[in-house]
Amino acid sequence: MTVLVDSDILIEVSRGRNADIVSRWTDLAHSEAAVLYSPVSVAELWAGARPNEHEALNNLFQALTATPIDRETGRQAGIYLHRYRRSHGVEIADALIAASAVAHGAELWTRNRKHYPMKEVTFFD
Repeated sequence: MTVLVDSDILIEVSRGRNADIVSRWTDLAHSEAAVLYSPVSVAELWAGARPNEHEALNNLFQALTATPIDRETGRQAGIYLHRYRRSHGVEIADALIAASAVAHGAELWTRNRKHYPMKEVTFFD
C-alpha cells in the first residue's frame, strides 16, 4: 500500500494535538506502507510554520518520501483544474496533490475530501 499524506494531516501530526490522527500515523509508520508527501505540502506547512516548529517540520519531511511534480503531474493537475475549479472550487495545490496521488497509485489521507472530487482519487481510511 502507498499513502500520500495531505497537508492537513501533516499539520496535525507535526503539532500532535489530535490523538486519533497521531495514533493512525504511528500505526501507518509501523506498517509496510510507503508514506509519501507532495512538495506542495512542504510549501503550505512552511508558510504557516512558527519558528519553534521548524525542527519538527524538518524531521517530519526527512522521514517521508517526496513525490516529484513533473510534466505529467502538472498536466493532470491542469485537467483537474479545468474540470473542477468552477464546480467544486478546486485550487491548484489540491489539484497537484490529487494528480500526485493518482500518478503514484497512492491512497490520499486527508480530512478535506470535498477538496478532491476527482473520481480517480482513492482515500486512505
